Amino acid sequence: MSETYFKELPVPLNDSDEPRTVGFELEFSGLTLEQTSTILCSVVDGECVRESKAEHKVKTSDLGTFNVEIDWAYLKKKAKAEGADESSLLKELGNLAERWVPIEIVCPPLTLAQCKVLTTLVDKLRNAGAKGTDESWIAAYGVHINAEIPKLDAPTVLRYLQAYGLLQWWLIEKHQVDTTRKISPYIDKYPEDYLHRLMTQDEADMSTLIDDYLSFNATRNRALDMLPLFSMVDEDKVMNVVNDGKIKARPTFHYRLPNCQIEHPGWQLSEEWNLWWVIEALASDQNALAYWRNAFLEAERPIMGVAETDWKERLTQWLSDREWW
Repeated sequence: MSETYFKELPVPLNDSDEPRTVGFELEFSGLTLEQTSTILCSVVDGECVRESKAEHKVKTSDLGTFNVEIDWAYLKKKAKAEGADESSLLKELGNLAERWVPIEIVCPPLTLAQCKVLTTLVDKLRNAGAKGTDESWIAAYGVHINAEIPKLDAPTVLRYLQAYGLLQWWLIEKHQVDTTRKISPYIDKYPEDYLHRLMTQDEADMSTLIDDYLSFNATRNRALDMLPLFSMVDEDKVMNVVNDGKIKARPTFHYRLPNCQIEHPGWQLSEEWNLWWVIEALASDQNALAYWRNAFLEAERPIMGVAETDWKERLTQWLSDREWW
């Protein structure tokens, strides 16, 4: 199913009664940093600020600031250290990065109405020669979706974790996750023991949710990475277990599963968002969530766990009947 519009959220407002936002991260190659920034500026009517040879910012008056960067930590550090000097080493590294290392656009938090501009952006990047997941077996380009949580409390977090856990096998299939990305460590699934733990919980306090998550998922490398969100609640607890400077506390989910199919005609970020929307829909439907939690526990087999293929078939039929997908 391919969509060109962003489905509206079942719970559209955050805890402050303001429209919820979402930030996208888009990884690709085929364009230089300069080409990417120029295209982005033209689409969002922004001003480009060149922070270094590896990082630009595009500032807008209405949408916020977009970051455009070569996704290579070493090169960014080197570029900042060199400043404006034309170092032959830096130039060599820069040329290598443009060919082999992903360019990443990090969007500011946008409302769904504002996300329409991203459709134009993807079209412009594709027409200019941007290449996504299929281009490189090394880089495993992807799309990250950072959806703002509607309310940062334990019942809400638990529902989203349960909804994602029930859907994760189905989502991998529907996103058509590239084999390279499947075998990479970056988007590992939640282990089934953790899924069992989630499905047995009718309620939990936030401290327990964080402890459980860290017990089974002490890494950023999960398709649904909860460390940024949990760091908003108790950063010390998270950092004591996963001491990683890349974890940035924010009240959002960090969904890393989608491919970047930017070179494919018709592909859009909205298609990936509309799969995330299924998680939103299930998390907001407490009766459906309770039904599928019980179904998961009933489907567990000694030692072997839940039969993945059968589970996906059941979900596919149910989601189709509901017209959720």
